[in-house]
Amino acid sequence: MSVCLRLTLAILFLILTISIVFAQDGKTVPVSIAQLATAEKTVGDDKKTETVEIKDPLLNLLIKKGLINETEGKSITGGNSAAEQRDRLANLLLAKGLITTTEFDAIRVLPPSTVSTAVKSNPTDLPNTTVSSNPNPPQTTAVPVIPAIAPIRVLQLEGTKRDGLIPDIKLGSGAKIKLYGFFKTSAVWDSSNPSGTDFPLPGFLADSGPNGSPEFHLKARAFRFGANFEWLDVAPKTTLTGKFELDFEGDFTRTVNRNISSIRSSQPSIRLAWVRLDRNFDDRKSGFVLFGQDWTPFGSSTVPNTIETTAFHLAYGNIYERAPQVRAGINFLLSKKRNLRFQPEFALVLPMFGNTPSDTGNQLGFGERQGADSNRPELQGRFVLQFQLDKAAGVAPAQLIASWTYGMRRAIVTRANVPAAFLAAFPNGAEVESNRYGYTAEFQLPTRWFTLIGKFYNGADLRAYFGGQLFSTYNDTAGLTGTVTATSIDGSSTVMFGLLNGQPVVAAQNAVRGYGGFINLGIPLSRIFNADPKGRMAGWTAYLHYGLDGAYARDARRLGAVRGRGDVVFASLQYKLNSFITFAYEQSLFRTRAVNNSGALPLFRGIPSRETHNIRSEFATIFNF
Repeated sequence: MSVCLRLTLAILFLILTISIVFAQDGKTVPVSIAQLATAEKTVGDDKKTETVEIKDPLLNLLIKKGLINETEGKSITGGNSAAEQRDRLANLLLAKGLITTTEFDAIRVLPPSTVSTAVKSNPTDLPNTTVSSNPNPPQTTAVPVIPAIAPIRVLQLEGTKRDGLIPDIKLGSGAKIKLYGFFKTSAVWDSSNPSGTDFPLPGFLADSGPNGSPEFHLKARAFRFGANFEWLDVAPKTTLTGKFELDFEGDFTRTVNRNISSIRSSQPSIRLAWVRLDRNFDDRKSGFVLFGQDWTPFGSSTVPNTIETTAFHLAYGNIYERAPQVRAGINFLLSKKRNLRFQPEFALVLPMFGNTPSDTGNQLGFGERQGADSNRPELQGRFVLQFQLDKAAGVAPAQLIASWTYGMRRAIVTRANVPAAFLAAFPNGAEVESNRYGYTAEFQLPTRWFTLIGKFYNGADLRAYFGGQLFSTYNDTAGLTGTVTATSIDGSSTVMFGLLNGQPVVAAQNAVRGYGGFINLGIPLSRIFNADPKGRMAGWTAYLHYGLDGAYARDARRLGAVRGRGDVVFASLQYKLNSFITFAYEQSLFRTRAVNNSGALPLFRGIPSRETHNIRSEFATIFNF
């Protein structure tokens, strides 16, 4: 249905437009769309009002599909000429966000110089826009341009436009639904993949075979499906939207009829599920509150453009997460000239730490516990400054971002698991707490020639965000004697008991500190080489990337870990055949380095080694819908 809507709109763009003023006595008089609901005829000094009947089948089709309402259709029919009607429709579609400014310039009848810049900078200012009353304006045609590379932005900045969703499905209740998704088929070769997964993991998790355990994978489970929702609230400045998204990159089924073929039978799992309420306070301030599972404010704002999205370069410099949360923020439009905006956001997030409980039944039934056992939410926030760095056509705004998080975990030992020698001191069991913190500095700088994005992060206990080499906590046994271990209530960690100056104590658990980041350069090859925007050569882009993730060596040694840091470098070439199909090839090198440069080194290919390496080649075909 979305294809049909696009074809319908394309035809309408070439046939009709909308004007937002009446010409009276050679003057331009601004009027709003609501004021155009009824056309007026002037006879002498008297005005007689007559009801406008919509006869144009194209306008009736737009109304039937819910793209415009009947009042707006009447405002278009009220034009004095076909040219005015065409201009009115163009302005209306621009105000609704159904066409871009470039498309508006290309299809309208009136020349660009006669239209207020308010239309281009902010379509919501439409009622205050005036246009020329020249009955025979010259025809103009905007030159199409290949867009620059836009950063991937999983978190929304600007407020949601009311009635801006073009639906594929419209329910009787008035709710509108827009479906989207993609599925990807990848052929992957790894020179070393001891874990046997179809995505890269850190090295030194286990020794490999004598040749490094090379593997070939052909996978099709990277299928993503989602739906955007909108419900029209009675308040004109309030917008209610939602999103639901799932993929098939979860676990594999283990049932009788699937045991043999389980490798091709992945199960669906929820990625996103939220409802968002936006409110426009005035033309420069808006606010929102979001309830549900979304990308976290900490670490998720900037992500690299890469073919491999499974695990998304975990432990190689890209931290991110999706989690249940309540998030709120305010957007300030500081200047319209360069779209200068500032938005602070704050969130209460489910505290999760990526534990792997030994009791699988508990993990499946209840999930991990130590974050929830802290009895408090995780606090997160981010601050975003947006501005138009390059004002060339087709270039997205730049963003500078800072984010932070603070959370707590608590490991509980029940009385039954307290070592006998310490039961008298801890007759009811024992508890030990540790803190997580983190912060990021991120930048996204799109220009007409290249797009440069990057992120730096630092913190402690970043396992749940796929950083710090996936390490969590260690027991600080300094000064303790007579130590004995016990298992936490969820079976995911070991708690240490000992004597400090002869007194029984529980050893403190300290978070392993980590650091890292990445830099990603996108090059719009087709735009640089002036390819025809409407030709087959318009879809070429290239990417260069370097990412690094590490744990503080002192903390890693205290934990008894063998790996210290990992990095990745890759280059990829992508070709977008059309709006539905993209072909991509990516060549990468993943390395993991030991925490010690000498001494008892971990094994790789059966040999004590300072580092592992994996040369990875991936070719993908991506279908969007």
